[in-house]
Amino acid sequence: MKPFAYARPASAAEAAHAATGADSKFIAGGTNLLDLMKLQVETPTSLIDINRLPLDRITETPDGGLRIGALVRNADLAADMRVRRHYPVLSRALLSGASPQLRNKATTGGNLLQRTRCGYFYDVTKPCNKREPGSGCSAIGGINRNLAILGASPSCIASHPSDMAVAMRVLDAEVETIDAEGRHRAIPIADLHQLPGDTPHIETTLRPGELITSVVLPPPPPGVQTYRKVRDRASYAFALVSVAAIVDHYQGRLRSARLAFGGLAPKPWRVPQAETALRDVAPGTAAFSHAADILLRDARGHGGNDFKIPLARRTLHATLTSAMRA
Repeated sequence: MKPFAYARPASAAEAAHAATGADSKFIAGGTNLLDLMKLQVETPTSLIDINRLPLDRITETPDGGLRIGALVRNADLAADMRVRRHYPVLSRALLSGASPQLRNKATTGGNLLQRTRCGYFYDVTKPCNKREPGSGCSAIGGINRNLAILGASPSCIASHPSDMAVAMRVLDAEVETIDAEGRHRAIPIADLHQLPGDTPHIETTLRPGELITSVVLPPPPPGVQTYRKVRDRASYAFALVSVAAIVDHYQGRLRSARLAFGGLAPKPWRVPQAETALRDVAPGTAAFSHAADILLRDARGHGGNDFKIPLARRTLHATLTSAMRA
């Protein structure tokens, strides 16, 4: 075990100030970080315990949305009646993730920041640019069944594992933060996660010490909300392909669709052009296939994950068909 310092600050501002060191980490539920520390993938010199900060409430915003504290546990968020009634896509996404035990510990902020489950990232004996910049990507040409077909780069093809983040993306959530200087900012969730490019070890746009304090959901949009997750087994498995969808239809005509995808990319994936193709159209194979063509036009398999391209197409079709019947 590698030694580390431990602090329990009394406020969010103090926590951000205490975590400005390059090797400092916030810890809340610890459902991902502790695993990484045990494997020495993460070796922080300082842990900042934020569990006692008052960031565990869900409150309504003046415009009819919700503000979700960063320390709200996944189980509590999924069970909240306001979420179940007005944001069922979020509740369903949360309930499809992990196990009940983990959902009881995992937090909203931590879920957004969890790291890839690429096996080479977890294996410190193998090259991994995300873990050790410049060492190479073992997944390219290796075992890559669960990895990205969109948004990847020659440096990294890891996929983002969160179900919750996919639902937050389709809902156009904003992430609220505080930094070491006490400054607050709101980051659209579309801008929170970075694509790997040449720097796959830099995964978000957060600054050193910047702490997520809450996530804000805008008022619920019109339409049927659904979450479909395709995985190797019925529980405790990460998505091969997942779709968070909000489908607005009337008298058999598709008026609009919002679509966010998991399991396909290094971040929750959304293609506005595919959504535009589904605006005010007659639903059916032709319209759905056209949207899938747009979604997957830049998709690239890497051998073991080639199947994700047709699987994503079929999953999109099934999701839209089901939503049109609701």
